[in-house]
Amino acid sequence: MALTIAPMTATIGAEIGGVDLAAKLSEATIAEIRAALLQWKVVFFRDQHDLDRDSHVAFGRRFGDLEVHPLTPKDQQEPEVFVLPSGGKSRAPELWHSDVTWRPEPSMGSILRIVEMPPLGGDTLWADMGAAYDLLDDSFKAVVDDLVAEHDFTYNFGRHLPPDEQAKMREKHPTAEHPVIRTHPDTGRKTIYVNGGFTTGIKGMPIDEARPILRKLQRTAQIPDVQCRFRWQPGSVAFWDNRSTQHCVSNDFLPARRVMERVTVVGDKPF
Repeated sequence: MALTIAPMTATIGAEIGGVDLAAKLSEATIAEIRAALLQWKVVFFRDQHDLDRDSHVAFGRRFGDLEVHPLTPKDQQEPEVFVLPSGGKSRAPELWHSDVTWRPEPSMGSILRIVEMPPLGGDTLWADMGAAYDLLDDSFKAVVDDLVAEHDFTYNFGRHLPPDEQAKMREKHPTAEHPVIRTHPDTGRKTIYVNGGFTTGIKGMPIDEARPILRKLQRTAQIPDVQCRFRWQPGSVAFWDNRSTQHCVSNDFLPARRVMERVTVVGDKPF
């Protein structure tokens, strides 16, 4: 297959054409997709109407092992698929974040397909956290370059539970520690690696000192210069690099229903 790659902005986002993700793709095609992902941080595919759960999982496995999210129902037939429904008063995750940073070895990438579309709205935005790092002034870089952040599973998924239930969750998923500024293992790029969904503090720093630092870093994802925005259509698929991006959804479609399904490729320990 001859791929076409159409960049969406100067640094992040590209649409890839000329490929059927449900087909058995050659190693050369997979290598082209991987190279485009590293260059553009998030890539998009249109008209993938034949991509079902089985082929979604199969495509994801071409890039590595797939994780099973702890919130996936135990009896779900395809445990690697994480279902993300929203509608009515149920909002999609609208914090800028990178997926599963609460794991000791967080995700390399996520592959998301739309299953049920609202009539209008529901776009997803991505931010290039390498470009965001470049916008920091040198004096602030000197402050944050060697800091380590704490990432807590319970902060997002257990915040409304009583303390004893939160303690049980932390026993199963202990707080992880990752560099505030990580180095991308494939490109060598420095990227901001904190997010509003899971980052709770900075190791060895009082929380009242850590909060303004984290807030300033997290807000960099909101700078339009580092963003791209994707409008979903039936058959659309997004594949992003969790090591170099953050993402956020627009909940402007509510109370209509929007259902997404995601597979997540296992990564390695940030450094």
